[in-house]
Amino acid sequence: MGRPLFYEIVEKPATSCIIGICSAIWFYIQKRNIGYSHVGLSYENAIEGHHWRIITSAFSHISAIHLVFNMSALWSLGVVEQLGHIGLGVAYYLHHTLVLAVLSGALVLGMYHLLIQRFKIEYFRRVTAVGYSCVVFGWMTILAVKQPSSKLDLFGFLSLPISFAPFESLIFTSIIVPQASFLGHLSGIVVGYAIAWGLIHGMNNYWAISMVGWIVVVFMVSLKRSGAYDFKFFEIESVTDPSLPSVRFLGSGRTLQMSSLPVEGVEIV
Repeated sequence: MGRPLFYEIVEKPATSCIIGICSAIWFYIQKRNIGYSHVGLSYENAIEGHHWRIITSAFSHISAIHLVFNMSALWSLGVVEQLGHIGLGVAYYLHHTLVLAVLSGALVLGMYHLLIQRFKIEYFRRVTAVGYSCVVFGWMTILAVKQPSSKLDLFGFLSLPISFAPFESLIFTSIIVPQASFLGHLSGIVVGYAIAWGLIHGMNNYWAISMVGWIVVVFMVSLKRSGAYDFKFFEIESVTDPSLPSVRFLGSGRTLQMSSLPVEGVEIV
């Protein structure tokens, strides 16, 4: 007999919280009848200033099967939280989940830009990606490098050697699920290798909190500028250089000036 679920949750607190957040968001999306086009990430939306979609697309899912598949894989990968003795652990998991979510989304947009501008493939201008698989594939890759003897368990009965899981899953999902985002999954693998090989390093509580702060600011500013949501407590004012938005928080009199971010169908990730 396996261990009670309660003990598994206690040993994987961060993974359990993320699964809970993704499930709650999926329930909210279904209840409100929100479509993927409202929360997904596309090149066309990004160049219009919808940078907030890098975050919303990662945590949103378009179907119950999509959610269950991603969360089942994520639950198995939560073993990272229990590997503090080899330099991983809960803090490492939280810090690099943040990096994976942001950088994999940015890399997807970079790939779209290259394919559209260099190779003139207009299909990628409007295709919309949604799902947590970028992060899932990133953790598969990190675990494949750090703990190659591990297994990836899916749905409680399918077990894959973690050392081959990233590319096996990449090929498998591309064949079985035509809508699966090959570029989205590939971006997670690329960022995962960059983290595992130490090309992206130095993350600690200070940098993680700073990163969260800037994500919140950019998220709110891009929501406001794109007209997706109107925050009443701050205004965006014009400055000398119109390309640099100025954000004024009402009631404080303080102004923050920040650099603007560069920047038909659905793909599930």
